[in-house]
Amino acid sequence: MSDTTAAWGLPWVEKYRPKSLEEVVGNSETIARLKVIGSQGNMPNLLISGPPGIGKTTAITCLASTMLTVDQLPEAFLELNASDERGIDVVRFSIKMFATKKVTLPAGRHKIVLLDEADSMTAGAQQALRRIMELHAGTTRFALLCNHSSKIIEPIQSRCAILRFFPPSPEEICSRLLAISAKESIQVSSDGLEALVSIAGEFGDLRQAIHSLQAAAGAAAGSIVNSAVLSLVANKPQPAELASLLTKIREGNLKTSVEKINQLLTQGYAPLDIVGGLFRIGKTSFSFPQPPVTDSAGADRALSNEGLQISMLKELGLAHMRTIEGHTSKLQLVALISRLCGMASPDRFQRPSVLLAK
Repeated sequence: MSDTTAAWGLPWVEKYRPKSLEEVVGNSETIARLKVIGSQGNMPNLLISGPPGIGKTTAITCLASTMLTVDQLPEAFLELNASDERGIDVVRFSIKMFATKKVTLPAGRHKIVLLDEADSMTAGAQQALRRIMELHAGTTRFALLCNHSSKIIEPIQSRCAILRFFPPSPEEICSRLLAISAKESIQVSSDGLEALVSIAGEFGDLRQAIHSLQAAAGAAAGSIVNSAVLSLVANKPQPAELASLLTKIREGNLKTSVEKINQLLTQGYAPLDIVGGLFRIGKTSFSFPQPPVTDSAGADRALSNEGLQISMLKELGLAHMRTIEGHTSKLQLVALISRLCGMASPDRFQRPSVLLAK
């Protein structure tokens, strides 16, 4: 099979995976520290935390490629996914056997063990790993990747340099997606880019965005990739629909807002995606109408409007947290919409106690 044919069959996430640290998107300060480690060659044990899909595994793989030659990598680099093999046996056998294996390396170089999703390891497995890290510190270094460093036992944390990866910015995500689009000769509309950023989510899952771009390119069949196509392949509500819903809420139109929620649920969208999308749009790209500031009264109204936006975002954030915890019923969504409409138009939605007082 030719290289071109092989590349054609690759998922774009693998096809355009960075080959060097210079190509990794985002986290410039952390990547700069890894470059220094790569140039010096003396790698400490690393504990890298951050959300999925933002380049943790790729960065360590690139670091290993910097420190080891192509011939040395098969013998001196071990990659394991701790969520698949998270018991004590894999530590006692696979990792211990690799750590004790004799490999000839240049002075100052070490064998490297990459443990992905290390926070999925059992407590017993982590204790066994701690002991191996102690015994083989002179020949083997460990890179533990996790979503939550708090789930790693303290003895391991104390033996590692802790690095944190943060989500790439929307601009960095767009830049990478546009570069891939140009290489694949596909066109992405501006609302399509906005939808891809929304798919990446608040944690900046660039991997998910690239997967969605590839699926949308296939579905578009040569046409421009836009938000409608992406909504279809990703099964997430379009940003334009959610912005329209926010507009109705801002107008205090409870009936129309609830009808829109029913429509989104009927179309099969998950409550988590609806609430999360509303929060992202309300936080980043949706602006509430601001009255012109002509005098002190106008300034007070503008300030009140900004306070309203903050209050509504707070309510959306709380609802997002409840939805993540599993409260995904239609009743939860309708209650959220009614609270938001009440904030936007308090005169139209007075509490019963206020009405009785009159």
